[in-house]
Amino acid sequence: MHDALQDMLVTPNEMAAIDKDAADSGIDSFSLMRSAGMAVSAAALRLFPATSRFVVLCGPGNNGGDGYVAAEALAESGAQVALFSLGDPRKLRGDAAKARSACRLAVVDIESYQPKSGDVIVDALFGAGLARDLADAARKVVKQVNASRIPVLAVDLPSGIDGRTGEVRGASFTAAHTVTFMAPKPGHVLMPGRVLSGALEVFDIGIPARLVAARASDLRINGPAIWRQYAVGPEAGTHKYKRGHLAVLSGGPTSTGAARLSATAGLVAGAGLVTLGSPREAMAVNASHLTAVMLKEIGSAADLAEWLQDKRLGTFVLGPGFGVGKKARDFALMLCDRALVLDADGMSSFQQARGELFEKIAASGGQVVMTPHEGEFVRLFPEIAADAALSKIEKAQAAARLSHAVIVYKGPDTVVAAPSGRAVVNTNAPPWLATAGSGDVLAGMIGAHLAQGFPAFEAAAAAVWRHGEAGIRAGHTATAEMLVEHIPPLP
Repeated sequence: MHDALQDMLVTPNEMAAIDKDAADSGIDSFSLMRSAGMAVSAAALRLFPATSRFVVLCGPGNNGGDGYVAAEALAESGAQVALFSLGDPRKLRGDAAKARSACRLAVVDIESYQPKSGDVIVDALFGAGLARDLADAARKVVKQVNASRIPVLAVDLPSGIDGRTGEVRGASFTAAHTVTFMAPKPGHVLMPGRVLSGALEVFDIGIPARLVAARASDLRINGPAIWRQYAVGPEAGTHKYKRGHLAVLSGGPTSTGAARLSATAGLVAGAGLVTLGSPREAMAVNASHLTAVMLKEIGSAADLAEWLQDKRLGTFVLGPGFGVGKKARDFALMLCDRALVLDADGMSSFQQARGELFEKIAASGGQVVMTPHEGEFVRLFPEIAADAALSKIEKAQAAARLSHAVIVYKGPDTVVAAPSGRAVVNTNAPPWLATAGSGDVLAGMIGAHLAQGFPAFEAAAAAVWRHGEAGIRAGHTATAEMLVEHIPPLP
C-alpha cells in the first residue's frame, strides 16, 4: 500500500470520481478490475487454504465484476469454485460484462444457493457504493450465510454496509476479512461497519497516488502522522512553565474524583504543571488526595477572574464532576479566549443556552475542544443528531461548524472534527475503555496537549489515540486510575 494513502479515508463518491479520473487519464479500467479480482483470489487462497469450495456471489455491478475475475482465478489455481449471481448476468455492462465473459465457470441464480459445511463465501454482491437497503433476494442469502457461520471474504466492503456511514442497510454479511482497494472508506472504520468488516486489507490496484489524493477530502484515520510534528519532547534546559500550566476546575466536596482524575492524567500526559481549582468546601478532600498536582481555592467567578490575570495560565479543563448550572456557564464563558476543554457537566450546562456559548467561542478566538458522548451530543446538537442521512463523521463536522469548537464525538469509533471540516476517525480504542472515569482521563490528556502548545485539533486527536493505547496497555480489567498509569509517551 502506498505510504501516502495509508491513513487516508475516501468516501464512495470520491472513489467513483477517482476511478473515472484513472480511466480518463488513459489507465485501462478493466486492468484495474483484474487487479482487484486477483487480489481477492490471492487473499482467499492465503487465508483459507483448506477450504473445500469457494462460493463466489456476484452482484449486478462492478463489485460483481471483481467477483467474476476472482472466481476464474480461483478455478485456475485448482480450487473448487461455485459461482452464483444476483440478477441476470446477461444484463451486465462495461467491465463487469467483460469479466463475466472471461470467466468460464457456469453461473447459477443466487436463490438456489444452499450453504454447505466447508464453504467459504467470496462476497462480491455490493461494494462501498451501496446506499439503499438490500433487496429481498440478497437479504435472504445474507441471513442464510450468517446463520450457518460460514466464513465470508468481502470484496471492498461486506454487502449491506453503507460505505459512507458504516450503517447496515437492512442486513449485512459479517466478514472474517475484507479486501478493499486504494484506501479505506468511512464504512470500514465507523460502527457497526468496522466490526462487520473483520480484518481489513487495503490493496493498491495501480491507480496513481496523486489521483487519489487529488479527490480525497481532509479525512483520515487517526494516528501519529496527524500530530507528530507537535509531539516534541522536553528540551534540555526546559522548565515546568515552558511545558505548560494546566488548570482543572473541581466540583463540590462530594464530586471531586472526576476532576482529580483529569488533573492527574494531564500531569502524566505531559503538562509541566497542573493546578486543581477547588471551591473552599472541597479543599480538604482534594488536598488529602493530591501530591504532585497543586491546589488553589477557586470558588467564584471573581476568584477565577483574579486567577486569569496570570497570563501563563492558558489551558483549562472544565466539566468533570463540576455540576450543571449557572456557575459552570459563567466559568466557561470566561474561559473561551484561552485553550479550554469543555467536558461533561460543562457542556450539559449549555443545553438551553448553547447559542451564547457558540457566539462567545467564535468571538473570543480561543481554542475550545468539546467532548460529547452520544447522549451529550443529542442534548447539545439535537437537530444534527436527528438527521438520519448524516454519518457520524458528517455529524461531528456539522457540530464543529455550528459551535466553532473542535468536537470529539466519543464512542468506539470516536471522531475528532474541526470547524474547517478536517476530521479523523479513531480505530485503536479497545471496547473496555467504556469504563467510569475514562472520559475524565481523556479530558485531562487533551488539556495536557493544549498546554504544551498543540493546536486544538491535533491536541484532541493525539489524546484520543494515546487514550486508546493506554486502554490496550492497561488490559481488559482496566479502571480509569489504571488508564492514567498506562498513558504511553508521545511517539
